[in-house]
Amino acid sequence: MSGDERQILDAFIDTIWIEKGLSQNTLNSYKSDTEKYFLWLSKNSLNYKKVSRAEILEYLSFLFSQKLGSKSVARKLSSLRVFYKYLVVKNILTLDPCEKVETPKVMKSIPKTLDEKEIEKLLECPDVNSALGLRDKAMIETLYSCGLRVSELIDLELIHVNARQGVMKVLGKGQKERLVPMGEKLINIMDAYLNDSRPKLLNRNISDYFFISSRGSKMTRQSFWHRIKFYSDKAGLNKKNISPHVLRHAFATHLLNNGADLRVVQLLLGHSDLNTTQIYTEVAKYRLKQLHNEHHPRG
Repeated sequence: MSGDERQILDAFIDTIWIEKGLSQNTLNSYKSDTEKYFLWLSKNSLNYKKVSRAEILEYLSFLFSQKLGSKSVARKLSSLRVFYKYLVVKNILTLDPCEKVETPKVMKSIPKTLDEKEIEKLLECPDVNSALGLRDKAMIETLYSCGLRVSELIDLELIHVNARQGVMKVLGKGQKERLVPMGEKLINIMDAYLNDSRPKLLNRNISDYFFISSRGSKMTRQSFWHRIKFYSDKAGLNKKNISPHVLRHAFATHLLNNGADLRVVQLLLGHSDLNTTQIYTEVAKYRLKQLHNEHHPRG
């Protein structure tokens, strides 16, 4: 990557971070996508300031030739759209080469989820008589009961949880806040964790974070992912390839299966667009079709 490309990329990332308040993971995706685009430009002796719609389409064809799916290609195109809009706004370019490029059609994939019995199996696995087991039970229960993203879970602070009112304040994507209700089961397990497990894990350390590691510091995404994997294997769910996000999918799906309004689920999940939440109606339909096929004599 040339010095000019590095400089413009750094300025681009700094600007969208300040203006859009994006998460670090999203910023990393924009940066990675743009770097790969610059690498392709370099190999083809092209300059990012002088490309047209034809070169953008050629780049998309290259991505498909690398066996990337339409969803991945659409995401990379989205990154380029944001990048070139930035260049136009900053008067570095007058025309946006991505403006008339159509987004590849993305087939809606049904998110992996668990049924209610499988969730119960998973929740029964942590040993609540140990400090780590009680913490893990509280974390898994929080993910499933509140539908949090894993980043929202590990970033949760003590001041964000109000057990008396039965709500927690969640800081989601784009630094958007939302209030999520807490059920009685979750409040009870959180109280047990706060009064018994957390002080033992802290071991006289101080932390503002609600969930902490065995060393008394903030939990990491990777650590919690490994805990989920451990318990899914223990519960005999290893074939499901469970991740923390699967519990968020289960939260949304089970709400809809039990009659919740789609817009309520949208608010609880923190989706800015109802279309994003719409996929869970497909999950519910798919599950109903499965049940019909399994249990109806004419299925």
